[in-house]
Amino acid sequence: MGDDDTHHQDGAGVPDELERLWTPHRMAYIRGQNKPADSTAGECPFCRMPTLTDEEGLVVHRGGTAFVVLNLYPYSPGHLMVCPFRHVADYTELTDEETDEVARLTQTAMRVIREVSGAHGFNIGMNQGSVAGAGIAAHLHQHVVPRWAGDQNFMPIIGRTRTLPQLMSETRSLLASAWPA
Repeated sequence: MGDDDTHHQDGAGVPDELERLWTPHRMAYIRGQNKPADSTAGECPFCRMPTLTDEEGLVVHRGGTAFVVLNLYPYSPGHLMVCPFRHVADYTELTDEETDEVARLTQTAMRVIREVSGAHGFNIGMNQGSVAGAGIAAHLHQHVVPRWAGDQNFMPIIGRTRTLPQLMSETRSLLASAWPA
């Protein structure tokens, strides 16, 4: 620290009055950590998560044919995914029972998130295929992204940063404890 309370790092360029929000945890996503080497169930993180404890796998709820898990790289706090246990890529390949449970778990997720964090709205959807933006295209997963008025503001657009005010383990615990029996 200098006399004027600014930080200096050699080679970092000229001080520019901008503040920095460091998010080194995002490097795991950028480097492809947890990305499957291939599309088999053995490599799939959505097949692996249910084999872990709920705390380790960030699993919020387990149903009969599907489960609810926190997104490791969330767009907003409480960003959940609803996944069938079965390793299936396309929505049209779900059984009627899986389709019904994915829908019911999505509805329950919305109710629980509203109760726990007072979300004002949601983005809900699936990216089918890598060309549609699916990071893991081999295992279907529905995103449930809570939103609040002014929640992300300019951060993801200008700052290319997402703000998460709570540890994921704490978020998982809050949502899991509020999930109806």
